[in-house]
Amino acid sequence: MTEYNARDLADLVIKPIITEKATLQLEQNKYVFDVLPKATKPEIKAAIESLFDVKVTGVNTIRPPRKKRRVGRFIGHKPLYKRAIVTLEEGDSIQLFPDV
Repeated sequence: MTEYNARDLADLVIKPIITEKATLQLEQNKYVFDVLPKATKPEIKAAIESLFDVKVTGVNTIRPPRKKRRVGRFIGHKPLYKRAIVTLEEGDSIQLFPDV
């Protein structure tokens, strides 16, 4: 297995996603994160395992198409992003809401 720099791995994961669909997936031990578009599945797995001290069993990624945005007569695009759905081993969990 390739060794990754822990500092680089922490920068791959941008933020956790808290939506209705994502919270429903928490029951199946699946967590959703926004990651950098250049991140690969092994890198995402290593990053989640090192950041949260859990065992990852699977990583699924989504790269949706870019959406167009207009400001007056100027047409642009929303930023490109990648989403990772991470499945954890049975018994492991990530505390997304620390003692609210």
